[in-house]
Amino acid sequence: MVTKRCGCMFVYNVKFNSKSIVKFSLIIISIIVVIFFLISLYKILSSSFTVSDEVPEPDVAYLKVEEYTNVLKSVYENLDTYVGQKISFSGYIYRNLDFSENQFVLARDMIVEGSTKTLIVGFLCSHKEASNYADGSWVEITGEITKGNYHGEVPIIRVNKIKQIDKPSNEYAYPPDSTYIPTSIIY
Repeated sequence: MVTKRCGCMFVYNVKFNSKSIVKFSLIIISIIVVIFFLISLYKILSSSFTVSDEVPEPDVAYLKVEEYTNVLKSVYENLDTYVGQKISFSGYIYRNLDFSENQFVLARDMIVEGSTKTLIVGFLCSHKEASNYADGSWVEITGEITKGNYHGEVPIIRVNKIKQIDKPSNEYAYPPDSTYIPTSIIY
């Protein structure tokens, strides 16, 4: 008995022409664009749906460090126009020896122009739990500007909310600048 083996050979004939190369390239590019679009869309949607527990209060002026001394100067010079204004800002706790246990200055170090020296500037604040916060600790407060007395008439922030925060990267304030214009409200 003789067994014959069949030797089969497959031959592929591949032709490349410019039309098929262009079509194939466009399909690949389209797939890459769609993938990048979907990744971008996912990142946008996932970041926009993060839930924050903090809701900005209406009628509260959120003070930035860049405008800190301009606002501080304006409030001291025009105290009657600012009484009742709600304000929110951050700084560190600073106390003088003659403060009561519920008083502190929410302070920033102001760099003196042309010098490496700093001065402590800030608003006198009052809060029933002020003694719970150590000198030098950084806090964010929300409160209302009132008129008080500390070696004369001064603005005092009656603090409604206070929370401890980390020391910010932009901790220094600068002297009032040329854009300082006294106004009756804080923006």
